[in-house]
Amino acid sequence: MVRPVKCRRICYFPETLEFIPKGEFANDPIILTIDEYETIRLIDKEGLSQEECGLQLGVGRTTVQKIYDNARKKIADALVLGLPLKIEGGQFHLCNGNPRYCYKNDCQMKQILTDFERDKGEDVMRVAVTYEDGMVFQHFGRTAFFKVYDIENGEIISSEVVDNNGIGHGALVGILTAMNVDALICGGIGPGAQNAMASSGIELFPGVSGNADDVVKDFAAGHLAYDPDAQCDHHDHHGGGCEHHCH
Repeated sequence: MVRPVKCRRICYFPETLEFIPKGEFANDPIILTIDEYETIRLIDKEGLSQEECGLQLGVGRTTVQKIYDNARKKIADALVLGLPLKIEGGQFHLCNGNPRYCYKNDCQMKQILTDFERDKGEDVMRVAVTYEDGMVFQHFGRTAFFKVYDIENGEIISSEVVDNNGIGHGALVGILTAMNVDALICGGIGPGAQNAMASSGIELFPGVSGNADDVVKDFAAGHLAYDPDAQCDHHDHHGGGCEHHCH
């Protein structure tokens, strides 16, 4: 019996997901998975040992060694052969900032929980909207604000505008998770971010435009018009989600 692959815990999604060399190239891009990227970041950028990296990822040192070796080989091939490098997929889940499991004292998710955590009632549905000047902002990964609404019995009972404090788009899903958001309404959103929302249990309503308050009123009334296939019209830079075989 094949042992199920264990999800690796990552702090946040990479800010840039695609590197393309100048000139012409014929081969397909090399795919570096999110967990491979995180291993490179922790060991080569943050200076963690393989044992420390394993504690952060939630896996053993032997597993870290395999992930690290695979990642270094892929990066070397991309550089030496002049191939595009894309970061996507893999077996991972987003760190929830729980000090029992998170090794890093400066964990970004711990700070996000401190800054953005909000309680809500049992019967309340919390909806976030990408927001700018009263309107639904059209690019999830570039949004500087969310407007967050609490809905109970089909009525909006409260709302607030939340500044993401300049946090990179790789951590936006973490902000929504910290705020206990149940659903996100937005304009364009990359497929990686869609997967990230799904892996975090946040229902997604993309392809929406117009006045944010009116849009949420339509949502509360059950007749919001949205496009489930709407995506950003620029390169996707919003991370990915845990694949189905990851446990």
